[in-house]
Amino acid sequence: MWSLLGLLTVLHNVLPSQLLSLLHSLWQSLQDSLTPYSYFDVPEFLGSSAVEPNDLYRHVHIYLHNSLLSSPSSPLPRLTLSLPRGSSPSSPPSLSLSPNHAVEDSFSGHRLLWTHHADTLHDSLDERRSFSLRLPKRHSLLLPYISHVSSVADLLSHSSRQRRLFTNAGNSSGSAWASVPFRHPATFDTLALDPTLKHFLVSDLDSFVTGRDFYRRTGRAWKRGYLLHGPPGSGKSSLVAAMANHLHYDVYDLELTKVADNSDLRALLIQTTNRSIIVIEDIDCSLDLTGDRAVKASKTRKRTRRMRGTSDDDDDDDRSNGYEAGEAKVTLSGLLNFTDGLWSCCGEERVIVFTTNYKGGVDPALLRPGRMDVHVKLGAIGAAAVRELVRRYVGEVREEVMEMVEESVRVGKGMTAAEVGEVLLRHREEPEEAVRELVGEMQGKGSVSGEELSEGLEEDEGGSTEGSWEVAPEGKRRKEKSGWEGRVRFLGRLKSLTKSDSGRRGV
Repeated sequence: MWSLLGLLTVLHNVLPSQLLSLLHSLWQSLQDSLTPYSYFDVPEFLGSSAVEPNDLYRHVHIYLHNSLLSSPSSPLPRLTLSLPRGSSPSSPPSLSLSPNHAVEDSFSGHRLLWTHHADTLHDSLDERRSFSLRLPKRHSLLLPYISHVSSVADLLSHSSRQRRLFTNAGNSSGSAWASVPFRHPATFDTLALDPTLKHFLVSDLDSFVTGRDFYRRTGRAWKRGYLLHGPPGSGKSSLVAAMANHLHYDVYDLELTKVADNSDLRALLIQTTNRSIIVIEDIDCSLDLTGDRAVKASKTRKRTRRMRGTSDDDDDDDRSNGYEAGEAKVTLSGLLNFTDGLWSCCGEERVIVFTTNYKGGVDPALLRPGRMDVHVKLGAIGAAAVRELVRRYVGEVREEVMEMVEESVRVGKGMTAAEVGEVLLRHREEPEEAVRELVGEMQGKGSVSGEELSEGLEEDEGGSTEGSWEVAPEGKRRKEKSGWEGRVRFLGRLKSLTKSDSGRRGV
């Protein structure tokens, strides 16, 4: 053995480097032909300059990080722990595979092996890192497995990254977005929504996210439009935040009054990223979009008058519609192309949300399916949502008190989620006092005198009143009857509850 080692040392010093490299490659080829595995290297950088990063290396690093965390019960190799600068002490450390160690993975019933290599460069402190993948030769696993690794890593990086809230800066070019971190706490678990409506929205969003193949097969742009309408305080902005948190999307809050014209609006759309929510709040108040049609109709009438020999002042009519002659502006046509035109297809996996307090103030062309696919009406809070808000704000209260709250929702004129939350917030340290105050507020909004009650009983013989929420244009509607019989029962129970509370206090 020593003689063989000595001979190899002499040959290594005597033989030319080209011949040694050829012998080494022949030896590697012999090994590859005898082994049942194939080996693939994934370097950190492309080429020898170490300038252009290799996205596949980043995908493998993220994928293995998640695999190591998701299987703590299996035997783990040596790991490297790290904590980025600026992280809080409670943040979990990041795990990565230590250099020159390997970890196993499985795919389609086959065992695969990832090895992390880190080689120090000659006369340098820099390292050249790479991953090595070992696959069975007899099965065509490379392309499906690499696609699986990239898709999982892309999903993980998207869900764990810091999301941003963008707004158009309104500079001279009109094409810049300014951003801040998006940390809104609203989720679908914290929203005071009807459970059926909440389930519908979550299912619709999940179906949209997983619908890439469907949208491509049907030739539709991969986007979804929502119109949220209802009175102030009904939770429209909170619902947008809950949608963003559920989808892990960035939010682009578009202020139309800062956009000079349609060209700048297109430039803003091009700069938005995929997997984002584009929000235009109070669409009916942002611009007088319906004025475009009035201007065009007025000009058509004046053109007809000129052809007949009469004349009129175009500038006066243009100003009467709110626009100076020749003034550049965002038009209804530009906004329609923004939501459903050719320019709207420059990206994919986008959600467009319009909010308004009054649906009737929005031009019907913006409301059709394909632009605003789902219409969500938000209004007075329902019984189930009120129970959830009470539980969340003040904790558990007696069941008979909660029944009184639910009954007051059914017979009162209704309160928005913001109004209910404010009442409970003022008395959050005294649960039953908070609930009594809430019942009083609701009765103050929907109080009924004795004469009104008798008149209502007479009216109820021929019919009943109904309250509803709607999700359009699918036509799903849930209605709850709230007749005068319920008001009579509620007033009786309110009187008995007041007496029992007064007795306990010694009044």
